[in-house]
Amino acid sequence: MRVRRGIEGERDAAFYIDSYFKDSENHAVLHDLRLDVEGEVAQIDHLFFNRVLHFILIETKCFNGNVTINEQGEFTVTYANGRAYGLASPLEQSKRHARILAKVLDNLEITGRMGMKPTFHHLVLLHPKAIIERPDKKAFDASSVVKADALPSWHQKWIDTTFGVTDTFAGLLSVRSSDTIKEWAEKLARQHRPVNPLSLPDFMAPQPSQAAMAVREPEPRLVPSPMAAMPGAASPSATPDEALKKKLICVTCHAKIPYNVGLFCWNNERRFGGFQYCREHQQGL
Repeated sequence: MRVRRGIEGERDAAFYIDSYFKDSENHAVLHDLRLDVEGEVAQIDHLFFNRVLHFILIETKCFNGNVTINEQGEFTVTYANGRAYGLASPLEQSKRHARILAKVLDNLEITGRMGMKPTFHHLVLLHPKAIIERPDKKAFDASSVVKADALPSWHQKWIDTTFGVTDTFAGLLSVRSSDTIKEWAEKLARQHRPVNPLSLPDFMAPQPSQAAMAVREPEPRLVPSPMAAMPGAASPSATPDEALKKKLICVTCHAKIPYNVGLFCWNNERRFGGFQYCREHQQGL
């Protein structure tokens, strides 16, 4: 149900976005763009950018409940039964995506005139019937969290706020043609890396049984000593390639691993020595 609701939310948001920008010659719009750069993945729900290289990344959320944002920028959804659940911040998620998008733009040499770099902005779209409780703007500015049908109003306010005299002058120096941004959109679309439709999410992937793990022959592998991460400790005689540190790649089998698996390894640096292992090769470490 959550997956279906999420898909419906993205489709509804795409409808509002396309309706608003359908006649625009100054913007390019992309939906469901998945980028994979050096093992880092960004799943961008929606993206549009203009002729002066302002990129707006949009995260869509479709909750069957009310959303509250506190003064620290933390998100909570409360359902009709009164239960409340904390949410990962979609704004912080979008900022991580922007870092990966910046690498792609740099690789594609997408820049403004005179070498001006793109700028990134973030927007969260909720269902039009959602109720949003925001904190005082001085404590945390949640004006970039809006209902999907309010996109035109948000965009106009964003233009009025963003394009001051200085920004307008700089934009005029950097402005590109409509044909150029169309070409850039096509380049970005070619960078889309879809998920393998046959792959299963982690919670559905088959796990080896305890009996099978008990009889499995140990596999030869390079295991970094936990002491290697401690100051002053002697380096082990054989360690994995240092270039693989902080990358979502198992140092044993070199397979790509999901972000949550890599995060588990990063949070247990003493155990894994700062390297990442797939679930299978975490056994015994």
